[in-house]
Amino acid sequence: MLLASAPSRSAPFDLVIRHGRIIDGTGNPAYFADVGVKDGKIAALGKNFDSGEREIDATNLIVVPGFIDVHTHAEDVRELPLAENFVRMGVTTLVLGNCGSSVRDVAELWRHLESKGASVNVATLIGHGTIRAAAMGGSFMRPPGGEELSSMKALVEQAMLEGAVGLSTGLVYLPGTFAKTDEIVELAKVVARYDGIYASHMRDEGTKIFDALNELLQIAREAGVRAHISHIKLSGPSAWGQADKVLAAIERARADGLDISQDQYGYTASSTGISQLVPSEAREGGSEKFLERLNNPAEKEKVVRQMKDNLKKRRQENYAYAVIANYKRDTSLNGKNVVEAARSARGSDSLDDQIELILEIHKQGGASGVFHGINEDDLQKFLRHPNTMIASDSGVRRFNEGVPHPRGYGNNARILARYVRELKVLRLEDAIRRMTSLPATAFQLRERGVLREGSWADIVVFDPTSVQGNATFSDPHHYATGIRHVLVNGTPVVKEEIHTGAKPGKPLRRGDPR
Repeated sequence: MLLASAPSRSAPFDLVIRHGRIIDGTGNPAYFADVGVKDGKIAALGKNFDSGEREIDATNLIVVPGFIDVHTHAEDVRELPLAENFVRMGVTTLVLGNCGSSVRDVAELWRHLESKGASVNVATLIGHGTIRAAAMGGSFMRPPGGEELSSMKALVEQAMLEGAVGLSTGLVYLPGTFAKTDEIVELAKVVARYDGIYASHMRDEGTKIFDALNELLQIAREAGVRAHISHIKLSGPSAWGQADKVLAAIERARADGLDISQDQYGYTASSTGISQLVPSEAREGGSEKFLERLNNPAEKEKVVRQMKDNLKKRRQENYAYAVIANYKRDTSLNGKNVVEAARSARGSDSLDDQIELILEIHKQGGASGVFHGINEDDLQKFLRHPNTMIASDSGVRRFNEGVPHPRGYGNNARILARYVRELKVLRLEDAIRRMTSLPATAFQLRERGVLREGSWADIVVFDPTSVQGNATFSDPHHYATGIRHVLVNGTPVVKEEIHTGAKPGKPLRRGDPR
């Protein structure tokens, strides 16, 4: 039903959502009630309210807290403040700064958002890679010196004081891949003093995942910090089938007193830069050193040999699992896997030509990619775990640009459609908890993630029979459907599945209920 103006001129509520089935975000069973919103907050839950200035008829619809996406790369919300791909799948809060990459000046981020506005609430982590580069002048295959480590700790503390919710690492990315565990422990200790969270794209998600997991647990234990596993997965056929063992290891750690959680997207493919196919050591030091290595026949042969060895470890014969999502240097390759792209760009799809293309892409500034390498059975096992949050690992999408991973348009809707309605992997109430109160609690986003009196009115109204993620790997630029209304801080940003253009989002500083 359309959002309508009510006739009363003295309505006690700014907005009333009537006749909906409430799922409050806690995991409790659904119930029928109306929601009264006043001054951006939930003023009442019940029945037989007086009129609101505006009303939504939610008959046959579900009313839930706004979804909180704790793993995004949405720093571009500053340039794309409507964040339409997110709000149209029900996401009302974004956590930036994941995988070790963040803004360095957190206070400036808040100033920008308060000045320019955004359609979503925004929290941020401080990225280890960002501060390592700032303190060490780039990516170096060495530990930081004493003064450099002190500088890094000071930058983490400054970010926490300015309202960051924790520290993130990307230990497969430059420069984080060269960091030793003790370096991260020292930085995590700073975060622990402020009761922040340590979120990690672990050092390995394939055959060495248990080593990587042990490192995360060591950091949590020695730093006394809450720890979070970003986009939990088993990547590549050689790693498949171990989800039960991974979850058992996490549960043992929790039983031993560690506070560990994880997030996940609902797809069997990941997404990162095509350059990640090139060994870190070859990329260390920037483009000039990379070119020097390629121009040295012995060094280049070493790089090529290592790339072939990495394929064998994954039990892959070629790079068909890797798809070019957005290569600005040659957009004709967008949407092609590396085998197809090598055939198109080089006239041959031999493994050597595939590698030459990958090296050329990196030399020309890189490209984003989609990597098919996750087993559906593993995905569902991770999804069933009660501490798995739903997160997209996406940025704000520019409509029709490139062939990006569909998760940026459809992640939350896909969970509700495929894994709740169709496959019944999760109860609806539990799925909503994974998107709302669980992330709000883990990342300490106060007065968010639940429908209760006094909480901020981040609210989603959707049709459980028709909610759908429509983006696909080959045709990703489609918004989710079935998400009828979305409110952020009491203001409608989606009305009958159309973005209103409103920008009522707030910066969510650590410890700040705003």
